[in-house]
Amino acid sequence: MDEQEKLRILITDDSRLLRKKLREELERLGCEVIEAVNGKEAITLVLEQEPDGIILDIVMPVVGGIEALEFIREVAPDVPVIMLSSMGTPQKLMQCLKMGAIDFIHKPYTKEQIARTVEVMKKIKAKRQAKADEDF
Repeated sequence: MDEQEKLRILITDDSRLLRKKLREELERLGCEVIEAVNGKEAITLVLEQEPDGIILDIVMPVVGGIEALEFIREVAPDVPVIMLSSMGTPQKLMQCLKMGAIDFIHKPYTKEQIARTVEVMKKIKAKRQAKADEDF
């Protein structure tokens, strides 16, 4: 996979250990990884780095995941967002999906869940690229 095809994924979680493990897993799957420690940092990185996908924790300091998701949907409506949380009540799950998250993964996640997430993000990126080529 060349650099052009490599997925750039933004991980947003206040746990350094989780970010480290998730980074290792995503890099093993051939992704480029950007990290943020809270929703405010995630919003800045979405604007600056234009990631292909976002994995977003719900409970974080400064700006939480739901607030960050709301803003991200406004500035990057086509970027797939996966919510990742141990605080996944059915109400939060429904709220995130209604706000445009494409999936919700409960912590602790499995390698299989992350691999499926990467595959979904690749398909979405390919569709967006095909549409952009069509429009060009």
